[in-house]
Amino acid sequence: MTSRAPLSEQKIVEAAARVADAGGLAAVSMRGVGKALGVEAMSLYHHIANKEALLDALADWVFAQIALPGPAASPACGGADPACGGSDPAWRTGMLLRARSAREVLAAHPWALGLVESRSTPGPALLRHHDRVIGCLRAGGFSLRLASHAFSVIDAYVYGFVLTEQSLPFDPGAAENAGDFAASVAPMLAEYPHLGALVVDLTADRDYVFSDEFEVGLGMILDQLEIRLEAA
Repeated sequence: MTSRAPLSEQKIVEAAARVADAGGLAAVSMRGVGKALGVEAMSLYHHIANKEALLDALADWVFAQIALPGPAASPACGGADPACGGSDPAWRTGMLLRARSAREVLAAHPWALGLVESRSTPGPALLRHHDRVIGCLRAGGFSLRLASHAFSVIDAYVYGFVLTEQSLPFDPGAAENAGDFAASVAPMLAEYPHLGALVVDLTADRDYVFSDEFEVGLGMILDQLEIRLEAA
């Protein structure tokens, strides 16, 4: 007979993430997580105070999964010069790394977006996350106010893009599905010539993949931030 590994807050939170992946955030309860771990719910209270504390810890777990720029003094984010990863300044490389990772994590856990935006008690991973992003921008020459604007607009873009991907009536990563959807709505676009022309242009050769728009939009935002930084 093998002995069960001892419980810990980390094991409980990881189990909560698996429960949420399987059944959505509504499935996360002390009883449900205990069942996933093969223990009674009461065993969890030795490590986590209650369900609200569990949700706070789960939100912090999400932030811990997102890749971050290195500390401001490291090569991963050492200021405007030297460049890091080709011709891009280090702050831009750091923002690309973090935005791409955030999109990947939020897409992998569809419940996460609503959770992280609803919690009012920040955990250490969230605080480290925000501090590291601001530090990377500051090391790149951003003022505190411009760093705040940059952080806000990048987050709004990433979160909005993930939400759109989760809501589309076709697979955003498959060209043939986008083309099939475009063909199905074509008759109703006859009275909307500009929209119709755009849909035809994007999907006529079936190479349009909505998920590719992420890099285009992110690049436009970073380009504008670079202009703002140079003008500051």
